[in-house]
Amino acid sequence: MEAYLALADGHVFEGRAVGAEGEATGELVFNTSMTGYQEILTDPSYAGQIVTMTYVHIGNYGVNEDDVESRQPFARGFVMRECCFEPSNHRATASLPEYLRKNGIVAIDGVDTRAITKILRTKGAMNAIISTVDSDHASLVKKAQQAPSMEGTDYVREVSAAAAYHFGGGGSDKPYRVVALDFGVKQNILRLLNEAGCDVTVVPATATAEEILAHNPDGIFLSNGPGDPAALPYLYPTIQALMDSGKPMFGICLGHQVLAHALGGKTFKLKFGHRGGNQPVRREENGCVEITSQNHGFAVDPDSLDTSKVELTHIHLNDNTCSGLRHKTLPIFSVQYHPEASPGPHDSRYLFEQFTKLMDEAKAARV
Repeated sequence: MEAYLALADGHVFEGRAVGAEGEATGELVFNTSMTGYQEILTDPSYAGQIVTMTYVHIGNYGVNEDDVESRQPFARGFVMRECCFEPSNHRATASLPEYLRKNGIVAIDGVDTRAITKILRTKGAMNAIISTVDSDHASLVKKAQQAPSMEGTDYVREVSAAAAYHFGGGGSDKPYRVVALDFGVKQNILRLLNEAGCDVTVVPATATAEEILAHNPDGIFLSNGPGDPAALPYLYPTIQALMDSGKPMFGICLGHQVLAHALGGKTFKLKFGHRGGNQPVRREENGCVEITSQNHGFAVDPDSLDTSKVELTHIHLNDNTCSGLRHKTLPIFSVQYHPEASPGPHDSRYLFEQFTKLMDEAKAARV
């Protein structure tokens, strides 16, 4: 079956339908990772977006239930140069096209993903549509142009948990009690918190500070998530109240951006964002460079932060944007990348140990 990808700027690409039938609109972005397509599809941070993979062969090793990062795929659509229908891997339980159809993800292959990526790098991320039911180019472009903008849209309510739950089930004898605010949390973050000794309770994004503190946590985690952090003003008072509690706090990606807003800062939209598993970040305290996994379209404006209270800890080396911050007097820090990877390198996993160290110091101060 034929499929069409139309961009809001008027470009139309004709290819093959390799997923569900129908139409999907969203912000068109690109990811440079060579592997990890299943983790990307199920990362809630991609809610509202159509993902173009820059690597030419996608689906070679199939899919399996162990590699999902959330309860379902959240990407709106998927774009590939060549999709593999016959995977070769002992862990595969299905092919990528089967998985896309099962989960209602509209996808296209046989298109020039290099050309698409060059358009996005030149003009910036823009709305697009994938369709298997409409072949009229002018109609498709108009639909793409009329799709809602990523800026100003709250996607967190779409992906957050409906109710609090204990990660891993049952009780725990782990030394740290952590409450994770679910803005669109990835499962591997929760796994690594567990491995670091954290007994994790996940709460909805709309949980109040009183509800969070009622769990008597040793630390508070602010998760990754989708969309525009400036569209989430209901979160800022909660985080400010949690900061006043003195509890150690660790934020990743959207959690980093929301924390910056709660500290009085601002964010801005990047031209085409950072998405991939090879993003270089400099750690300011020692000058070491970490290769990181990233997925975001917004960044913290460092000039908007009160430097008497906040310092930058990490800098993205491709464009010198803020990749991490730390409060100078409170046990609070955050990063604009994914130390848990999935997919990606493991250079930054020390951050989970940094979080537990802050909780140890907070416990010692109370004795």
